Amino acid sequence: MFHASRDGILFTVQVTPRAKRDEISRVTDDVVKIRLNAPPVEGRANEALIKFLADRLGIPRRQVEIVRGETSRRKVVRVRGVSEAQIKAIIKA
Repeated sequence: MFHASRDGILFTVQVTPRAKRDEISRVTDDVVKIRLNAPPVEGRANEALIKFLADRLGIPRRQVEIVRGETSRRKVVRVRGVSEAQIKAIIKA
């Protein structure tokens, strides 16, 4: 699920917009499922995803980037400045 590259750690996220609250609902072998309160219009869910991950990881938002799938529920996210072990520990907590 996690792939380390020289540009950061890549992983796949499946977003469920318009949820009651922002939360990581499930972590499987291939995807991190995240529920977001934001609607999937005008990039609001994407911004909410970036903010949510940055807040959970304790890093600036500029270090979290959606690499692929901006208009899809399934996205590939790149995180810079954090180790793979740190991401796993925080996401699975």
